[in-house]
Amino acid sequence: MTRDNTIHASRRGFLGLGLGGLALAAAVGPTQAAEKLATKARIVIIGAGAAGTSLVNRLVARLEGAEITILDPSAEHLYQPGLSLVAAGLKPAYYTQSKTAEWMPDGITLITEAAAAIDPIVKTVSTTGGQTLSYDFLVVAPGLVLDHGAIEGFSLDMVGTNGIGALYAGPQYAAKTWQAASKFIEEGGVGLFTRPGTEMKCAGAPLKHTFLIEDIASRTLGKGKHEMHYAAHDNALFGVPIVSEKVRMLFEDRSITPHYSHVLKAVDAGRKIATFATPDGDQEQGYDYLHVIPPQRAPEVIRQSGLSWADKWTDQGWVEVDMKTLRHLRYPDIFALGDVAGVPKGKTAASVKWQVPVVEDHLIAAIEGKEGTAVYDGYTSCPLITRVGRAMLVEFDYHNNLKPSFLGVIAPLEELWVSWLMKEVALKATYNAMLRGKA
Repeated sequence: MTRDNTIHASRRGFLGLGLGGLALAAAVGPTQAAEKLATKARIVIIGAGAAGTSLVNRLVARLEGAEITILDPSAEHLYQPGLSLVAAGLKPAYYTQSKTAEWMPDGITLITEAAAAIDPIVKTVSTTGGQTLSYDFLVVAPGLVLDHGAIEGFSLDMVGTNGIGALYAGPQYAAKTWQAASKFIEEGGVGLFTRPGTEMKCAGAPLKHTFLIEDIASRTLGKGKHEMHYAAHDNALFGVPIVSEKVRMLFEDRSITPHYSHVLKAVDAGRKIATFATPDGDQEQGYDYLHVIPPQRAPEVIRQSGLSWADKWTDQGWVEVDMKTLRHLRYPDIFALGDVAGVPKGKTAASVKWQVPVVEDHLIAAIEGKEGTAVYDGYTSCPLITRVGRAMLVEFDYHNNLKPSFLGVIAPLEELWVSWLMKEVALKATYNAMLRGKA
């Protein structure tokens, strides 16, 4: 089997396509096959989300004697890909929730505190509980911060009332988003759907919510009862041009009006008015339903640590790493994973799946005094839901090249039931396998 075919087979395993429900099993990778390396290396991982949890399980399977510590203040692990389903009334809030500790392997230390400071010179991490941890290698994977306060007049206690939704904020807010959206679906009116001007996790999620609410609304009251508007932050509807054009065509077919270069800056919930920053100045728009996705940034501890890029994303603070190895450009004993990594693509669970083995390879090579060889090409995937029961499986890399895993089986820009099945049924099982280090 060629390397290319191996990659496609592994992607098939992750995305969960299979006959008879059996292909949820993940591909067996080097984590299971490699002989353990004896080491006394001290490894600290900040964040027990998808990236940190997957990596810690893989490292335990590869290393013997390492001192591995993982920090995360949350007792709850969140399956974020499920939030869009909760916000459309398709899954309950608990579908996205599990316990952080349940995913942790034996032989590591889980500290239920956040990182308060990072000193990359002295090589220490301080915790909010007052502990100081020394490391030989550090992996930063704390996720990102939702900056709701950047939107004037908005606060999370509004979600679920006055026609306001915000599914990104967590399971309870995704459920409240459905409360607000279902009222809009039943009564009709004007719906506004937004995305922020910053980089963001799962850039397809704003589109998924728009498509799902339009579809459910059209099935409920019928066509023409809902006026749908989508505010794009720039001159495109998606970062990959060919996908953006496909979305534009779907919007046209379904009477969803795009508004380019419109970024939400303020909400007047009492009057149900949203204010957008545009190239022509601020513009107001009335709504009956408003879906808010706030600006997204690296956590403050990252931005204060000196690990961020100094010449790009300066308002967001993503970690300065090599885009192929995810290794810090100035501190070679530090890696970044997931949302916080300062790379052109890669804020999805599918990205994490392909990033983690790269960091694993380079970290273990460094312990051995060698150079790693694995490369992350920016691969990410988005089962872009377009209606209940249909989705497009969009896979692409840093250069916006489509990277279909199912050549001749699934056309990436067609609305298919099997692509929906991956998102709605199969993806969570393979995500869970990834957390265990098995995918």
